[in-house]
Amino acid sequence: MSHDQAVPARIRLAWGASTDRGRRRTTNEDSFLADHPLFLVADGMGGHEAGEVASAAAISAFLPLVGNPTLSVDEVREALSAAKSTVFAIADALGSGAAGTTLTGVAVTEQGGSPYWIVINLGDSRTYMLADGVLEQVSVDHSLVQELIESGELEQSHAGVDPRRNVITRAIGAGNQGEADFWLIPANTGERILICSDGLTGELDDAAITMVLLEETGAQDAANRLVHEALLHGGRDNVTVLVVDVLGTATGESDPETAKTAVGDDYSDDTYPREQLLAGG
Repeated sequence: MSHDQAVPARIRLAWGASTDRGRRRTTNEDSFLADHPLFLVADGMGGHEAGEVASAAAISAFLPLVGNPTLSVDEVREALSAAKSTVFAIADALGSGAAGTTLTGVAVTEQGGSPYWIVINLGDSRTYMLADGVLEQVSVDHSLVQELIESGELEQSHAGVDPRRNVITRAIGAGNQGEADFWLIPANTGERILICSDGLTGELDDAAITMVLLEETGAQDAANRLVHEALLHGGRDNVTVLVVDVLGTATGESDPETAKTAVGDDYSDDTYPREQLLAGG
């Protein structure tokens, strides 16, 4: 599903989206939204029915915002609050406190008349930016492994094989009350946003992802190929990829010095919340 759309916002985008259940799963618990001004990926947890329903419900909470030229941080927060309420209700109805989902992605906003991204993240799905040939992870994983890296107890190079790598510390639902991270970052012509579930990053490292993003000029081609490469490298989990290209901005390039600003074997395929681990679930 490739798109190239200009709207009254001061930004013109092209985007593509691709998803696959993977080679080991019988269902796809990932859900996504790719429509101006929102680009989001949710990775469900809690088993086939619970995870699939939870991720779809979280995404559905943002659908009323589709079609707006830009969004405010408050609008995104309100949609997130609605998503949380819905997912917790689903968990109660299913009798499974583990039902939950990650959520990550971007929304188009404006600051001082210039286009910006609102980046949102809960969990270990990821949002990246590719600019000037360099891929940078914008979101920060809410995972036990990330906490261990930050505390100096684990080397970054060992994160991909650590047996605790699928334990997440924040989510929507899953008995978790963690808050989302928000950032504001300027949107500049020529930049490419990548949003993905961990079915991609569990199979490809950043160097391999960067190579594909540089080789595939079309957003849809890039999304398709990244999913394909994840399957070739094992496809052990559901994999979802959104690629969003900034084709142009009405105000030209934003200040490049503006940093992102916070707003507010033994292999296991399943992602699960730390609360469940501590409870012995």
